Formats: sequence, structure tokens, C-alpha cells
Amino acid sequence: MNAESIRDWLRAVGVPDEVVSIGEEADNTWCLVHDDDRTEFEVFWREQGNRYDWVAFTAEDVACHYLFGRLAWAQVARGAVGVLDRARTEPAPAPTIAPSASAAPPVPAPPPPPARPVITPVVRPSAVAPTSFKPAPAPAPPATQG
Repeated sequence: MNAESIRDWLRAVGVPDEVVSIGEEADNTWCLVHDDDRTEFEVFWREQGNRYDWVAFTAEDVACHYLFGRLAWAQVARGAVGVLDRARTEPAPAPTIAPSASAAPPVPAPPPPPARPVITPVVRPSAVAPTSFKPAPAPAPPATQG
């Protein structure tokens, strides 16, 4: 993915063109611009001339994938895209074939994994019996002068 192809990828997940500016800064858009001075690709939201959520990358493809991920996640969060209907996306089950007389016998299923051991905590009696515990005496109140 690069700056030339990202717009098509974003359209594929329903991100409107007016939400993204590629190559130049524009207010109220997510911007992907190349900073020639520092040879970095910058991604940020621009609003009223200010940059928000600014991130810089040294590689164009990483910057494009970052921007795509942010905007694709926003589409998922707002419900515009989501999990596909499994009935339409899962492959059809494999057809069953009747066993022939020369077919090898069926392979038995592997045994179930061993049961996990049950760990019972051990409670050890205290070295000091509760009846032998005596609290320290309370400190004497300070003397008052009168």
C-alpha cells in the first residue's frame, strides 16, 4: 500500500474521499503528507489549522497502513463494516463419499487429552494459636497540664 493506492483501499471499506487528504494538508481531514525536510511521512487529523494525533513514519507503506487501520477501525466502530455473514463466506462442506469394499478401515479418533489435575490449596495452621495472642497495651494518654 502506498500514497497512490490508499484512497482506493479506503473507498473499499466505505471511507468517503472528503475525509482524507493525500499529499497536502486540508482542514477537517485525515492527512498523509511527505515531509521532504525530514524524509518522513506524517499522518494526522487537521482541524482549524492544527494537527491532532500526529504520527511520523520513515516508510511510506507503514504510514499508509497506519492511516488505513485507523480509518478502517472507525468504520467498524460505527457499524459501517463488520463481520461478514458466515453463511455466505464459509465454503460448502466436502461431499461425502460412500466407502468402497477395498477402502481402508476408518482410523479411530485420537484419545481425549488427559484431564487437568485439580489443585486443592493446602491451609496450614498458624504457628501461633489464636488464643495465645495478646494485644499490646494501649499507650497512656498524654498528661494534661492545668
